[in-house]
This record gives sequence, C-alpha cells and structure tokens, in this order.
Amino acid sequence: MNWQPEIDELRRREGMAREMGGPDKVRRQHEGGRLTIRERIDRLADRGSFHETGAIAGKADYDANNDLEAFTPSNCVFGRAKVDGRPVVVVGDDFTVRGGSADASIHAKPLMAEQMAGEFRLPIIRIIEGSGGGGSVKTIETTGRANLPGGVGGGEGFHLMTGNMAEVPVVGLGLGSVAGLGAARLAASHYSVMTKTSAMFVAGPPLVARLGQDLTKQELGGWEIQTRSGAVDHAVDTEEEAFAAARAFLSYLPSSVYGLPPRAEASDDAERREESLATVIPRDRRKVYKMRPIIEAVVDRGSFFEMGKMFGRSLITGFARLEGRPVAVMASDPYFFGGAWTADACEKAIRFMDTAQTFHLPMVYLLDCPGFLIGLDSEKAGTIRAGVRALAAMNQTTIPWCTIIVRNAFGVAGAVHKPAGRFGMRYAWVSGYWGSLPLEGGIEAAYRADLDGAENPKAKLAEIEDRLNKLRSPFRSAETFWVEEIIDPRETRPLLCEFARLAEPVLTPGKSTFGIRP
Repeated sequence: MNWQPEIDELRRREGMAREMGGPDKVRRQHEGGRLTIRERIDRLADRGSFHETGAIAGKADYDANNDLEAFTPSNCVFGRAKVDGRPVVVVGDDFTVRGGSADASIHAKPLMAEQMAGEFRLPIIRIIEGSGGGGSVKTIETTGRANLPGGVGGGEGFHLMTGNMAEVPVVGLGLGSVAGLGAARLAASHYSVMTKTSAMFVAGPPLVARLGQDLTKQELGGWEIQTRSGAVDHAVDTEEEAFAAARAFLSYLPSSVYGLPPRAEASDDAERREESLATVIPRDRRKVYKMRPIIEAVVDRGSFFEMGKMFGRSLITGFARLEGRPVAVMASDPYFFGGAWTADACEKAIRFMDTAQTFHLPMVYLLDCPGFLIGLDSEKAGTIRAGVRALAAMNQTTIPWCTIIVRNAFGVAGAVHKPAGRFGMRYAWVSGYWGSLPLEGGIEAAYRADLDGAENPKAKLAEIEDRLNKLRSPFRSAETFWVEEIIDPRETRPLLCEFARLAEPVLTPGKSTFGIRP
C-alpha cells in the first residue's frame, strides 16, 4: 500500500493550476503582447529556482460524488525564487483569471508573500496587473454587502506592504492595467518599472468619465504621465527589459537592512584621472553642460544605474560603484532650471536619501545648485516647505557623505549639500562659485545708489561685478577654511574611491529607524 493515488491527484491539481484562466484567456493575454504570470516569473527568476506556495488554492467544482470536476486557481501566484543567485520573494497577479481582480483571489496569499519577505529578510518583487482591493462594484451583489476599506481585518495588507519598505528592498513591476490597490502596491516600492504599453491609475477611465473627463487608459495613466509625476521610476519597451531593470536594481542592495550592500569585483582603475574633467565646465556661467558624462567619468565604468529620470529633472539620482563598492549618487542637472531645486526635485531627493539610508549606501553628491527655483509657480508649489523637508531628511541620515562642488552653491538649497552637525567629506572643483545670492540681480539691488549716480551705469555695473567676482574666488573661501579643499577635477575619481573605502567599515547593518516615505 502506498500514497501514489494522492500524489497523482496532487499532480493533477497542480497541472490544472498551471492552466491559469484557460487556453482562451492565455491566448488573449499573448495577443495583447503580454506574458502570463507564470511566464513572467520564469523569465525573471534564475532557471528552475521558483518554489511556489499555495499553487492549488482556488475555486473548485465537484460532482455529486465529491470528485473534482473543474478548478480555477487563485489569481495570485507567489513563492520563493533566486535572482542572480540570491533568494527573493516573487508575488504576481494572474490577469487571465478575472483580470487580476481581488474578488477572484484569496486574500491570504498576497499577505503571506509580504510576511515571508519580512520574516526571512528577503527582497520582494511584485508583478502587478490588476486592480486588487475589494473587487469590483459587482462584488457588492455577489457578497451581499459593501466592503469597508481598512475595516475589521482589512488593514493588514497596508501594514505589511509599507512595513516591508523599512526592512527589505521592494520592487514593483507594472505590466498591464494597474488600478486601485494595485497602483498603491506599485508605488509602495523602492523602485518601480512599467512597460510603455501599460497604464496605472487610482481609478480607470469609466470612473473618471463620471467627472466629465473622457480619457483612454494611456491618456489617463500612461508611462509619460506616471514617470513625469514621479509615481513610477522607469518605463521600458518590453517585459524582458523590466525584468532586467529589477535584477540590476537589486544588485546594488543588501537583501535586507540587516546586511550590507554586496561588493562586486573591481573592474576599473581607482586611480584613473579623466582628462575631460579639466575642461567640461564652461567659464561662462550662463552656459550649461551635461552632468551624466561627468558621473560616468568618476564612477566605475558602466556602473551608473539611474532612477526617476523623468521626475524632478534638475536632480539626477541613481546607484553606482566605486572599486566595486555600491554607492548612492545625487547630481545636479543644469539643463533643467539651471540645477535649481523645484518642489519635485525636493521630493525626489527625500525619497532617494531615505532609500540610501535604509540600505546603508554611502552618498556621493555632485553639486551645481543655484538655489531653489524662484517665481510665482515655485511659490504656488510650496517649494520652500518641500525644501525644508529635504533638509531635514538629509540631516537625519547617518550614512557617510561626500560632496563635490562642481560649480554653483547658492542660498538654502545650495546649503543642503551635506548633513549639518557631523563630518562629511567635501571637495570643491576650481570651477566652484558660491554665495548667499547670485550676483546677477543682486548687484542692482545692493548697489542701486552707485548705479543711479554713475555717468555710465552699464560700465559701473561691470566694474562692481568684476570686483565682487575676484572677492568670490574659491581661493578666498579656502584661505579662511570656509571650504576644506579645492581640487583639480581630474582628482575626483581617486578621491571618491578612497571615500568608498573609508566608508565601508563604518556602515552598520541593523533595523532601520528611518521614516518610510514611499
């Protein structure tokens, strides 16, 4: 006597679960240019590494003899897998079963995925295509009652979803229509990616139409809208690119706050001096230059991984490596508002500094900031309030910090370039230019009487400006130790690599006490 009949029945049910919503629904998924959830997991994870939990959970139909006739699996698929050899938790929506809606799922499955990630200190990757939440309007009729959002027993998902952000890396992949709780799950991540054929919104076009806004999915929540709003970090053309982006992001981070970022094999000379840096900054301060080539020149070649490119565009953020050691990188982009901080740039900085602090990444900041963006639109956006929050976030960090003053540093936003009250490395390029206010516009106000009394006000303005610029030389600041060190720009990479080496021993793994700001 053995248990082979039960084993055969188990395999039969597992096979039925792998059929998902059935051949017709799978075909429709493929015709829409999208993979099924099981295909997605297979292509994201290392080959053969996925171990599913709850595969045979779902809705079953039995005949009069209580023999299984039909089976529809839950539209949540989750389990453990490996990504580049490291264990992770993967949880995904099966759009072939009721369009990924929560009323066709089993509530405990996505909750258990979050619990597994938190308890075992594993990164979690959410593959999202559906609405989530309490189901559709039709659910009211099928259940005979209305769901109270966050009612009794209904808040655990939010607790786990946001709580994991303080414990483990969280990646969200939006690979289709994402609405309601699905949109919240995508946004509640350290890094989110959507395909350019996908759409994300709080509520879809039919509900928005009741407001008098007749919009398509793309018009309402397409990739250009969501990446520019900062709700999603990155958009790609294909699902394969989304999986590659997730793998790349995780490669810079520890598995949890209880570990340190993994060091890669050094692939670039730490003493490399990039000759182009000696001439990259124009002498004419009204001229812009490209910051990204500077980043690429000072970090390990090919290691810069940018995040949130389309949002808060006067600030560049991303990860990189120095001698193989992961670091966080912020850099000004003078192509947008001259590098001035907007309200969006402040929000971007806050979120990025939180991530670096949570996962123990030293910070490198390449600074060229003329201050907060000024003007009526900036005041309406509450830029100063967002700026003060960014200042607070920076001062709350405990990670090692190294700032390179590339050119401008003015006003409060210019001051927000390293934590106050503790040591942080700082180097100024010979192109550095700083002060409480830029001379442009300030001379006319401060020297109004001199200019009004001059025979040639234009010549007098040029004379005053030349005199003040000589006094504003970075060497004058160095004489009084208002700036610690001025360097040849070509020395930047060796000094940053030294910073990464010095920072490595003082990085301390452990439960993060930093605030969660999705």
